[in-house]
Amino acid sequence: MIALIQRVLESSVTVDSQLVDKIDGGLLVLLGIREDDNDNDSKYLAAKTVNLRIFQDSNDKMNLSLLDTGGEILIVSQFTLHADTRHGNRPSFTDAAEPQTAESLYESYINECKSLLSTDRVRMGRFGAMMKVKLTNDGPVTIILRSKNDYQ
Repeated sequence: MIALIQRVLESSVTVDSQLVDKIDGGLLVLLGIREDDNDNDSKYLAAKTVNLRIFQDSNDKMNLSLLDTGGEILIVSQFTLHADTRHGNRPSFTDAAEPQTAESLYESYINECKSLLSTDRVRMGRFGAMMKVKLTNDGPVTIILRSKNDYQ
């Protein structure tokens, strides 16, 4: 499981020109789920995400997490994070989970974030939809997290 995390001043998701959700500040998470991921991966990655210390403290050091700042999180499914580009120029997505499995683990990640933060601070895109994602990156700060499963 991969989470591409961007610290943002604001972010939003639209589908068919309709606003799905938005945040005013915090983290935009693009979440890619691999075929061999499981609930342990989603729980591990959610905990890493909300505890990631990438917000400035009073000394301008990246020392605060989403838990500390009270910011929000916008979670967007992104199977293309598992693109295999080793051969040729057309990416292969064979490592990405099948939609039914991916959606279940996407929901598991969301629910774990809700339990660690609070329900009103967790927003999401629409699984499987063609989405337009807007963001104002803060920093810019962009971090890639991988579940333990991805390191094996």
